Formats: sequence, C-alpha cells, structure tokens
Amino acid sequence: MSKCGQCIIKSFNAFHTLTIEELDSISDHKTSLTIKKGENLMTEGHAINGLYCIKQGKCKLTKLNTNGKEQIIKFVKGGDILGHRSILSEEPVGLTVTALEEMKVCFIPKGDIMQTINQNTAFSLQLMKNISNQLNHANDSISQMAQKPVKDRLAETLLKLETIFGVDKDGNIDIILTREEIANTIGTATESAIRLLSNFKKEKIITLQGKHIKLLDKGLLRNISEGY
Repeated sequence: MSKCGQCIIKSFNAFHTLTIEELDSISDHKTSLTIKKGENLMTEGHAINGLYCIKQGKCKLTKLNTNGKEQIIKFVKGGDILGHRSILSEEPVGLTVTALEEMKVCFIPKGDIMQTINQNTAFSLQLMKNISNQLNHANDSISQMAQKPVKDRLAETLLKLETIFGVDKDGNIDIILTREEIANTIGTATESAIRLLSNFKKEKIITLQGKHIKLLDKGLLRNISEGY
C-alpha cells in the first residue's frame, strides 16, 4: 500500500496541509478500495464513518427527487475528497456517489480525520473552504435550474464538463455519459436532451460520435449559457 506522503493526489486537496508525521499516521490506518463502474461509493441517507480520497477515476453525485428521478448534482474526479461534510456534521450522507468508470479510492477513518482537525488548523480551514465551495456550487445549481431555459443549461453543462475533465487525444470531452445522465444533469427529459444535442450538432456547435462529445464553438456555447 502506497504512503500518503508519496501520493501526488494530496497536492490537489486538503491533505497538502499535513505534515509528514500526520500523513504517515493516516497511511497506517487507511484502506485502499477499487470501485467498479456503476457501483456506489456512498449512498444517500446512509451513515459513513470516514472520508474518501479519490486517487483515480470519475464519479457522479446524485440525489433522488420526490418522484424518484435521479438528479445529478456534481461530477468528481481524482484528487477530490468526499464524505467530510457528513462526518463533521454527524449526519447521514446527503448524496449518492456512483462510479462512472473504475475508481481507486482511499478510505480514512473518522477518528484519524477528527484527530488531525484538532491538531492542524490549516487542515481544518481547508476542509471548511471545501464545504463552503460545495455550498456555493449548490446555490449556483439551484439558481440555474430555476431561472435558465433547458438549452442554456445544456450549454453551460457542456462547458463545465470540459473544464472539469479536459479533453482526450481526439479533442472530445474526457468523460462518457449516457443521454439520460446528461438529461439528469440539466433537469429535463431524455428525449429533450437528445433533441437539443442534435440541434447543437446541426448548428456545428458540437460534434457527436456515439457518446463522445467535442465542443467546436465554445464562444457560442458561452453566449447561449448566458442567455444571448
């Protein structure tokens, strides 16, 4: 099992604030996990007793609405941490986390996290900043869903996906999503998402090859996302 102090992933999250001794202590108690595509890492309403550090892979964070339909709230990739809000608030998990591809994850027990929080103020502050950013993201999402037309939401989502995941060697957004997952991200029916994507393709704003999406005119997408 690799040591946390030697892991490059720590530079992307709150663990970069820890000393070598603190990282070694966490390494002694962590558990390395492999989560297969389609498996849940965390499930809405369930309790957890630690946090997860994503070493590799991509996942979606979802919530079930009142009619049982899945709403995708956020996408996460390697370098992010999950579960810290639940262990700090001592509340059940608020979102379900599902792997979009095979993931390599480290689980760190709550006791180690709480001890580190008490000993390292920089780590505590970084976790609070992370939670604040998540709340700001949630507020933005609520505002977007309430105020923007579906077409605008799709344009903004495509831009965000490229920002989060980058592009592959062919210039496609480096994440594979079903049309239903895209629809669940922008809060519309799958048929509506398919029609809007086809319209974007006809207008030469994007290209579609199977589930691969390439952004051709990001300036126009940005204008659409802003209501122009």
